[in-house]
Amino acid sequence: MAWFRRKDKGIQTPTEAKKEAPDGLWYKTPSGKIIHTRELKNNAYVVPDDGYHVRIGSKEYFELLFDDNKFTELDTKMQSADPLDFVDSKPYPDRVKAAQKKTDLKDAVRAAHGKMHGVKLVIACMDFSFIGGSMGSVVGEKIARAISYSLEKKIPFLMISKSGGARMMEAGFSLMQMAKTSAKLAQLDRAGIPYISLMTDPTTGGVTASYAMLGDFNIAEPGALIGFAGPRVIEQTIGKTLPKGFQSSEFLLEHGFLDFIVDRRNLKDRLSKLLRMLE
Repeated sequence: MAWFRRKDKGIQTPTEAKKEAPDGLWYKTPSGKIIHTRELKNNAYVVPDDGYHVRIGSKEYFELLFDDNKFTELDTKMQSADPLDFVDSKPYPDRVKAAQKKTDLKDAVRAAHGKMHGVKLVIACMDFSFIGGSMGSVVGEKIARAISYSLEKKIPFLMISKSGGARMMEAGFSLMQMAKTSAKLAQLDRAGIPYISLMTDPTTGGVTASYAMLGDFNIAEPGALIGFAGPRVIEQTIGKTLPKGFQSSEFLLEHGFLDFIVDRRNLKDRLSKLLRMLE
């Protein structure tokens, strides 16, 4: 029985006084790799062991791309109205307010201008955390105004897409943003101002069918899901089994839909070199 007795009392903490490790200190990838969140941030939110790119939002992309995280944000107060008086499980305005409170964002996109390695640039970046990065009237209008700023100042435009598609609560008003943003990009093209479209995980629906695929350079992060409809819907429509990973960045690059795939850790350098070449 001596085996079961503690001879050295040492430091004994009562059970009720023991503290759990704080949530959010560690991140686990889909493949099971574990990394400390501080190391993850220092590595551009890419897991070194398997190269997994963690989903991030506009705050993190602006920190990564703008020199010294210095930028001027555009149209900061714009937020959604309720043109259709949409009611589902809760009124649309209530859903918007809940998303704003949860994310500390006004809507699913932020736009800003600044410098990237000294190169002047306008960036519009989507936030998936805000109602799935859905494209509503505010998203389309803010992107259109960001493009207008690029036109006015004659500086390149970078669009970072991350979206589940059109926002159903705005119906036709949401779908109209596809035409509006595409028309503004046509003006950018006629003015000869570079437009780079960066597709991240996931980029789907009406976003893919409009501004995300209209870049002078269409690029993506590794392993990103990019497509219009989901695999199950496509299989049911065409009646065929789809190849494995057919909506991944790598598959799209192989079949000519993308110009190149860029690791997020190299994103700022690659974009800067590309823009300097275009100058």
